[in-house]
Amino acid sequence: MNITNELKKVAKLYPEKIAIKFPIRKSAGKYSYDELSFKQLDLMVDIYAASFEDMGIKKGAKTILFVKPCLEFTALVFALFKVGAIPVLIDPGMGRKNLLAAVKSVKPEAMVAVPIVHLLRIFFWRPFRTIKYSVITGWFKFGFMKTTSSLFKKRLPITEVRELDPDETCAILFTSGGTGIPKGVLYTHKIFQTQTKILKELFNLSPEETDLPGFPLFSLFTVTMGMTSCIPDMNPAKPSQADPKKLTQNISDVEATFVAGSPAIWERVADYCLEHKMTLPSVKYLVMFGAPVSNSLHKKFSQILTNGDTYTPYGATESLPVANISGSYVLEHTASATDEGKGTCVGQPVPGIKVKIITISDEPILEFDSSIEKSTFEIGEIIVSGDVVTKEYLHMEEETKKSKIYNRANGEFWHRIGDLGYFDDLGNLWFCGRKTHRVYFQDQLLCSVQCEAIFNKNPIVRKSALVGPLGKDKSVKPTIVIELEKGTHFDRKVITEELLEASKQYPHTDSIKCVEFYDKFPVDVRHNIKIDRIKLKKIMQERMDII
Repeated sequence: MNITNELKKVAKLYPEKIAIKFPIRKSAGKYSYDELSFKQLDLMVDIYAASFEDMGIKKGAKTILFVKPCLEFTALVFALFKVGAIPVLIDPGMGRKNLLAAVKSVKPEAMVAVPIVHLLRIFFWRPFRTIKYSVITGWFKFGFMKTTSSLFKKRLPITEVRELDPDETCAILFTSGGTGIPKGVLYTHKIFQTQTKILKELFNLSPEETDLPGFPLFSLFTVTMGMTSCIPDMNPAKPSQADPKKLTQNISDVEATFVAGSPAIWERVADYCLEHKMTLPSVKYLVMFGAPVSNSLHKKFSQILTNGDTYTPYGATESLPVANISGSYVLEHTASATDEGKGTCVGQPVPGIKVKIITISDEPILEFDSSIEKSTFEIGEIIVSGDVVTKEYLHMEEETKKSKIYNRANGEFWHRIGDLGYFDDLGNLWFCGRKTHRVYFQDQLLCSVQCEAIFNKNPIVRKSALVGPLGKDKSVKPTIVIELEKGTHFDRKVITEELLEASKQYPHTDSIKCVEFYDKFPVDVRHNIKIDRIKLKKIMQERMDII
C-alpha cells in the first residue's frame, strides 16, 4: 500500500485536468494563476522521488519538511511518500522553543526547507545534527546541500512506487501543544487512505469539485480524489490575519466548491461579505475545524452561501474525523441549547468510528472496562476508536500510555481525545470543553464551553474564559475572564453586576462569583482562535499575586 498510488490513478484518468493552481498577484489587483495538470504533477513527483533516492533519502528516512504552500509542495510530499520516506510536518507557528524541541525528538535524517530554516539550523545546530541530506527550495544554496531546482533538472530514471505495509509509518504530524508539549503523531498509509475515503463520502466529493484549502494538508486528500486544488493567497501559519478580499477573489476566480480551514479565517470572510453585500454562490461546502464554531458564524454564512452549507467536522490530530454536523442542522436543532450552556453539538460519529463517554480521570487507564462507561446525558471523557485513530506518539511512551486504552479481549484500542462531552438521546455527541480546562468547585464539575456560553450572550462580551480559582491561596471562587468587543466603553462595576446576575440563572454558573477583564485573549498557534486558557490563567494569577 502507498497513498501515492491514488494520485497515479487520478493522473491516468484525468491527465490534462488541472491539479494545482497558485495565485500570482498583479499590479492591477487581479490574479493570474500558475497551474499544474495531474500529468505534470505526477511527473514532478516521479522526478523528485528519483532524485531523493539518488541522494540517499529512502525508505524510513524521517524528512523534515518546511516548505511554504506552492506548486511544488504537494509534489514534494508525494515524492517522499513514493520512496517510502517519512515526511515530518511541524507547525512553524508553535514558537522557536517548541519547534526545536520537536525537531530534536524526531532525530531527522533529511530536511527539505526554505532558506530561513537552513539559516536557523546554523545558529541552533544541535536539534538538526542527525541530518545527513539537505535540500533548499529555489536556486540559491550554501554548503553541500541540494536545491529543489537542481533536483528537478536532474531527470534520473523513474523508480517504482515502493509498496509498504498498511501499518507502516507514512508521516509524522505534530500537535500544536496547546494544552501541553507538542507531540509527534505517527500516521500510516492505511490511516491516510481511510481518511480520504471518509471525507470523500462525507461530502460527496468528486473530480468535478474545486478545493480551496485554508489548511494546506487538506489538499493532500483532495488531489487524490481528482479535485483541482487552488492554493489561497494567505499565510496558513497566521489564519487570523488572512485578507478576506483576497480569499473571496480566489474563491470567485476558480469557482471553488469546497473550502476549508480555521474559523479564524472564515469569521473575517463572513464579516467582509456581509459588509460588501457579497455572496459565494459556487461554495457547496465550507468546512471549519480547530475550535468550536459559534452559532452567529453559522447564521452569517446562511446568508452568504446561497448554494451551500457550513460543516464542522470534529476530531484531533490523533483522530480525524470523528463526527460531523452541518450549520443548517445546528441552527434548526441545537443552537438554542448551546446558548443555554448545554455545550456544542458536533453531530453523530462518522461511519467506521466508535465513540464512548467514560469516567473522567487524569491517570492512565491500562485496560478498557465497560464499568467506566457513562450513560446518555452524563458528562465524561470522550474516547474514540477506528481506522483513522493513531496508535502512538513518537518517542513518547508515557504520553502514549496516558492517551491510549487497550481492550485485550478483542485487540481494540481507544484514544482519549482530551475532551469532555456527552451523548444525547438522538445519538448526537456534545462537546463541553477540554479536560484540562475543567474546574471543580464544591464537588461540582464546571466545563469551560458550557459556562462561557452564558457570559457570551451579553452583547458587549466578545469572548469569555473560565480559568478556575485564583489568588495566592486559591481562595477566590471560580473566575470568568472577559474580553469585551472592541471600542466598548463600560463601567466595570455595572457590567460585572450584569454578568453575575445572569450567571445566577443557571446551576452550572451560579458558583462563579469572580469576574476579571483582559483586553485580548491569547490564542492557539495553529488555528489562531482557540483560547489559550492555560496561558490566560497564568497571566491572571500573576496579576493577582502582584495585587
